[in-house]
Amino acid sequence: MTLTFELDPVFDRPLHDGITALWADVTDAGGAVGFVPPAQPEEIRHELLKHLTAITEGRTRLLVGHDEDGAVAATAFLARTTHRLMTHWVLLHTVMVHPRLQGHGLGRELMAAAAGAARGMDGIEAIRLTCRGGTGADRFYASCGYKEVGRVPGAIRVAPGDDRDDITMLLPLVP
Repeated sequence: MTLTFELDPVFDRPLHDGITALWADVTDAGGAVGFVPPAQPEEIRHELLKHLTAITEGRTRLLVGHDEDGAVAATAFLARTTHRLMTHWVLLHTVMVHPRLQGHGLGRELMAAAAGAARGMDGIEAIRLTCRGGTGADRFYASCGYKEVGRVPGAIRVAPGDDRDDITMLLPLVP
């Protein structure tokens, strides 16, 4: 299976519902995408509305991967930094591939598509992302060329007594 990637799709109701469902499925499968299971669709919709606002304001771009049936199967958001001294990199976040499709190289396809999208943005020289320690996500991102550049121990509290490191990773896009 392969995914068809689309940058800056029209954000209509089917896309909204597809991303909400994907986010819930990834959360419930244990994915580190800002929530803990069980997924609360209202919380996800509220967070998605924040992303939509940033998209509308031109601060964020959405990359969507559609499966062979046209369903939303993967996402990544590329957010421009607003600090005038940091406009040469973007923040990649809410990187998701549907759990039923994981383990087939589609995550790597998504990361390559995200890097391609960032390279197409004027003045962007690097992608920065953060991930939750203890999930293996840092190893996955490292295998895609990202380097760990920072770590804050115990910064993410998943549950009482379950604190995880907040890991910052960087992918330079220029030599």
